[in-house]
Amino acid sequence: MNKRQKLILHWSLYFIIGVIALVALATLTEFGKDPAARNDDGSIAGLTNILDRSVTEGMKRFNFTDVSESAGIVFQHFPATRESLLPEDMGSGVAWGDYDNDGNVDLFLVNFKGSINSQGTENILGRHALYQNQGDDTFVNVTEKVGLTAQSFGLAAAWGDYDNDDDLDLYISNYGANSLYRNDGDAGFVDVSQPAGIADTGFGAGIAWGDFNRDGLIDIYVCNYVEFINDSSKKGVMQQQYATEIPFTINPSSYDAAANRLYKNNGDGTFTDVAKLAGVDNIDGRSLVAAWFDFDADGFQDLYIANDISSNGVYHNQGDGTFADIGASSLAADYRGAMGLAVGDYDNDDDLDLFVTHWLAQENALFRNNTSLNWKDDKGNKKIFFIDEAEIMGLGQISLKTVGWSTSFTDFDNDGLLDLWVVNGNTLQQEQDNSKLQPQQMHLFRQQQDGGFYQVADYAGVGINQPFVGRGGAQADYNNDGKMDLAIVRYGETPLLLRNTAKSENNNWIKFRLRQTGKNTRALGARIKIKTAELWQIAEIGSQGLYLSQNDTDIHFGLGNHTVVDEVTITWADAKTKHYKNISINQTIKLTHTPKY
Repeated sequence: MNKRQKLILHWSLYFIIGVIALVALATLTEFGKDPAARNDDGSIAGLTNILDRSVTEGMKRFNFTDVSESAGIVFQHFPATRESLLPEDMGSGVAWGDYDNDGNVDLFLVNFKGSINSQGTENILGRHALYQNQGDDTFVNVTEKVGLTAQSFGLAAAWGDYDNDDDLDLYISNYGANSLYRNDGDAGFVDVSQPAGIADTGFGAGIAWGDFNRDGLIDIYVCNYVEFINDSSKKGVMQQQYATEIPFTINPSSYDAAANRLYKNNGDGTFTDVAKLAGVDNIDGRSLVAAWFDFDADGFQDLYIANDISSNGVYHNQGDGTFADIGASSLAADYRGAMGLAVGDYDNDDDLDLFVTHWLAQENALFRNNTSLNWKDDKGNKKIFFIDEAEIMGLGQISLKTVGWSTSFTDFDNDGLLDLWVVNGNTLQQEQDNSKLQPQQMHLFRQQQDGGFYQVADYAGVGINQPFVGRGGAQADYNNDGKMDLAIVRYGETPLLLRNTAKSENNNWIKFRLRQTGKNTRALGARIKIKTAELWQIAEIGSQGLYLSQNDTDIHFGLGNHTVVDEVTITWADAKTKHYKNISINQTIKLTHTPKY
């Protein structure tokens, strides 16, 4: 079945589900009860119950074990008393990156040092932490050793080699001035924020490294959330957010949106903000995260921005340093409370799709990319448009009761189908103790062939099936066993390091580690396409939009029971292409390319 036929089928299924739902409402609704009346969580029982999904025994294949303690991860997020202030409630992120180039991915945990009103004494302030991977399932805290001891009201972190010296530098966004740390190898990290011209002040949020102008000098997009005003007179004032009453000081609608930054790398250690000139400052969006990925496979990274209580930003790279706002025509610029983004080709049709997490009673979105249909607009250009298929794929109504944050696609069981995880955590306070937020269980979705996604967190281990107040999270195969693991920040608590301990069931895998010499050393924007039998899979390096967090940039593919990768095509970041055949499985392949920009 080709993609056009699938599209027709999907719309037909929407129609059939709608008819069934109406019949069910007509026959099952209690006499005298309004069938459109909403439940407390915003759902409509007559419509949502019919979409419930049952998990069979055969789907219960995932298992994760929290090994944070045995691995040596000792960390406390936000060691202070919550005071119902928006910057404090946003939580913090986590970033995976091999800062010392030893082949073992390391872990950086962002911390929010304390209350923005009462910071306490220096010895109890929350500190960021860099944990060096020892390659034996343990980590060592090297924060002081490498000079990353500065404390801040930290939100996000992201690794990127901005100076092309082949080691990863680190950018941290803060409530307050942001920080760029240059990696000087054995000499540790040096704060170069001010001379680099990148110490943006304000309410920083998500960070995305990419090479938007394809010059081999990686640039950075920085989201700014709102123009927060710390006004003590507003403490105790209640406001409506959608249909819920919450404190004025944690309602993003109380504050104006803040403009974002696109810092163009000048190649001399400095950056210039070109967001307005490029058309991506997104001044009306309360931005939380952004993702660089090539919507239409034209070789230039496009930009998607997740905005809270604002329309999302969808920008097509014109290849001349500017972007076109295609939000309306893309059908993907919806107005909800967007928090996190996941990018991946979940339907294996040769274009990258998008998953978006949202606030309570709004349903998460699964935007299927239809660009590979090659439809044309009225000017003869390839039409870029997405269709939200969350409901039909099992990802819609299940999210009505949760607030979703960090998220990503990955193949947890190596069966060749992308699965999905979502960190949840409420923004509503506990009634009995307003200094605490309401915990929620995270979601772990297994994709079934031709059947959509099924929530299996209840059967995947204690670390995952227990509720907590989640925010940041990211994935990596930190122990190099071919199975993807998770690190998750729990608000005000210790983090989770969830090792994937599921049985392989004879499924195989392959990983790719791409490097370029001289420019864009981590090959951001490069695409990998592999074929096993009749199955094609694709991935793009750096295409992620996790909430305040960053995945490892190694690319992992599950292969099912295939014992060889028949074909591999690498489209490097400079658009040069390389082909390989008959690649052995269950290994990490490192490929190096000398780019010509």
